[in-house]
Amino acid sequence: MEKNRVVITGVGAITPLGQSAEEFWTNLVAGNSGIGPMTLCDPTDYPCRIAGEVTDFDPADYMAAREARRMARFSQLAVAAGLQAAESAGLDLQWADPFRVGVLIGNGNGGFPTLEDNCRVLAARGGMRMSPFFFPMVLPNMAAANVSHYLGARGYNSTATTACAASNQAIGEALRLLQRGEADVIFAGGAEAGISQLGLAGFAVMRALSTRNDEPQKASRPFDADRDGFVPAEGSVVLTLETEEHALARGACIHAELAGFGCTADAGHLVQPEETGSSAAEAMRRALEDAGVGPEEVDYINAHGTSTPLNDAVETVAIKRLFGELAYRVPISSTKSMIGHSLGASGSLEAAACLSTIASGKIHPTINYENPDSDCDLDYVPNKAREREVNVALSNAFGFGGQNACLVFRKFVE
Repeated sequence: MEKNRVVITGVGAITPLGQSAEEFWTNLVAGNSGIGPMTLCDPTDYPCRIAGEVTDFDPADYMAAREARRMARFSQLAVAAGLQAAESAGLDLQWADPFRVGVLIGNGNGGFPTLEDNCRVLAARGGMRMSPFFFPMVLPNMAAANVSHYLGARGYNSTATTACAASNQAIGEALRLLQRGEADVIFAGGAEAGISQLGLAGFAVMRALSTRNDEPQKASRPFDADRDGFVPAEGSVVLTLETEEHALARGACIHAELAGFGCTADAGHLVQPEETGSSAAEAMRRALEDAGVGPEEVDYINAHGTSTPLNDAVETVAIKRLFGELAYRVPISSTKSMIGHSLGASGSLEAAACLSTIASGKIHPTINYENPDSDCDLDYVPNKAREREVNVALSNAFGFGGQNACLVFRKFVE
């Protein structure tokens, strides 16, 4: 069956490095860090006290105060990014068939801070003093539900909750729906705002977090020999995806083509990546095959690159497994070096980076790459942006549970 081509016509971004796609990209190319002391919760009793937070976010810029109070922060961020994405695409949803417009959002944790707050109320004052909006605030699907509400999108609606692969999964599933003709437009991406003592404690007891508290902007150091864990973060990016036919019919400005999606499972350890990299490599291979491109055509890889010792080494192994000697010639960078790890939202923020890479002919750096690691010996575009024409970009996302989801973006040519 002939598949529809799928294009990106809008981007909305609420990130630790800016609250627009343009500001986010300007800071990435400059190698600026959005990581600083944690303020969204009290981290005093924990070994990690830094985070990539979205500072100065005011939900009143996007919604009424009463409605904002009934949403957890992750939903607020998603709505803001979704509204930006619609505006960026120049999409007037008043004339569109609302049942042909869908929403797919990736999310890992739902409303963790709100869950924690209400558990404190339960313990101290009793369950009948909890918020009546507890469930509509904390459930992971509420980001997609709220985005659809604000945009009037009444078509396919779903949530991917595949941990740190969630937003790549959401974008990939949106690709499939549009390819099959089940929608004309889908707003797809991710949202996460889980910075809380509950989330902090969970990762701290696993020893997954960086403890470089005295140097927050140097703490996230993917592929560097001195990396000591990831830095928690938050944010949201929503993309406006359309079939090519729909976008061209309305004269839309097209950023790039979403060309391929691949997904696999490690079927092994629940929190450690499979050491041979075979499942991650297969997800990349499937994404490239879906896009109809070979490894030799990939101009850039946006790595999962979390700054944890095992993940970065295994991702390097997986890239070598698929690309062979070509692996040493493909530039790779980690967006997380500057913003930390926004868990279920991370793939969406990295998708925005890939789109700007294709549009600008610039690759953002992996900052804090200072001490080479013999296990991580590829070209990670260290510390300084690089000019290079990029026609095909591969973006990786790997999550707890052995969830692997990879996307291929391609420069759009009619």
